Amino acid sequence: MKRPPAVVSKLPDVQPQRCSWVNVGHELMREYHDREWGVPTHDDRTHFEFLILEAAQAGLSWSIVLKKREGYRRAFSQFDVHKVARYSEARIDKLMSDPGIIRNRLKIAAAIKNARAFLAVQEEFASFDAYCWKFVEGRPRQNRWSSPRQVPATSAESDALSHDLKRRGFSFVGSTVIYAHMQAVGMVNDHLIDCFRYRDVRRLGSAVK
Repeated sequence: MKRPPAVVSKLPDVQPQRCSWVNVGHELMREYHDREWGVPTHDDRTHFEFLILEAAQAGLSWSIVLKKREGYRRAFSQFDVHKVARYSEARIDKLMSDPGIIRNRLKIAAAIKNARAFLAVQEEFASFDAYCWKFVEGRPRQNRWSSPRQVPATSAESDALSHDLKRRGFSFVGSTVIYAHMQAVGMVNDHLIDCFRYRDVRRLGSAVK
């Protein structure tokens, strides 16, 4: 007797609990949240990348920036600060016609200006990383938010870092932009406590010396 084919039931794809700002259907956003956001980094190229990207986001959504991230890598020499610092007005004109990035002349010019200021910070402190992490005394701020309404847009630390960056000649580094930078590079853990990444990121932060 021939048996009927087995019926394979498909269980729904159960997603882990994430921070509420994540659109799970947006792959780049989901991957960014799950792999990068809040993880302590001490790489100067990564710091420079996020300074450019966070400034580019000003007035826009982060999803737009993530979609153009590869375009920024290509346009800004893989975020090599020494190369970007040498960009000329002619290079700015060329970038203004590049659809792979946000074509805002002020933001493009600020990225180049910031590259030069970034190099000056590296020369003074040996690394940009050593400079910025001193604003949180070398260890991530571990928050315990249960609601997205509790997550601040700025902090006393971002105010202080923003003020000092402006004094050093950086542009597009208001406290809100800098707080977003601090979140991105793990200087602060703002994952909600019910997010599956909260404990992992907290553990990584505790390991920072």
